[in-house]
Amino acid sequence: MSQIEKSSHDAVDAEAATDGWEAERLQLRTDLGSRMKAVRQACGFTLESAAHRTGLALSTIHKIENGRVSPSYENLVRIARAYDIGMERLFSSDHEAHQTTRMTVTKAGQGRKVRSKNFEYEVLCNALAEKKIIPLVTLVEKRAPLSHDDLESHDGEETLYVLSGRVELVVEHYQPVVLEPGDCAYFDSTIKHGLRALDDTETKVFWACTYIDVDK
Repeated sequence: MSQIEKSSHDAVDAEAATDGWEAERLQLRTDLGSRMKAVRQACGFTLESAAHRTGLALSTIHKIENGRVSPSYENLVRIARAYDIGMERLFSSDHEAHQTTRMTVTKAGQGRKVRSKNFEYEVLCNALAEKKIIPLVTLVEKRAPLSHDDLESHDGEETLYVLSGRVELVVEHYQPVVLEPGDCAYFDSTIKHGLRALDDTETKVFWACTYIDVDK
């Protein structure tokens, strides 16, 4: 194969991979929206009452449920808390509300994938109900330097450990910090914060967030 033919072949493969990833992203967004709609209806909430309880615009909830937009992590937390459910209910269509198990294992690569704004989460140990900590493996996207509008906050605390690639962590009132594989950070989630990948290589972090007051 000539160099020109090889370059052409590589370009076709790259385009196919991009198309495949985009299709997967759309499917993840659609699946999440369908689950969120089913949970809302199971809780007995109309779109209007859901908007009132969450503080989100009715149109935003409608777009999320119809797979037209990806919610941020902050909005996932707000919705779960407003519905008075554990976040695992949003991530699994077959979740049993009255599970009693207090131990669960997720084998490598078998977590529930959820597409959110700027991230793809693999939710771990989803079979355990009413967890105080949400463990995630997160694929972080490369994007432009974060502005104040890109940052979000929510109740709780969180820690992240870089598995691959480099990320920039921005926490309000602190200087941005670059984290590399093996680096770890812990911060108060009520302070506005954001994360972005710095390179084109696959960038993953292990991310653990408290979902409820751990002192309760």
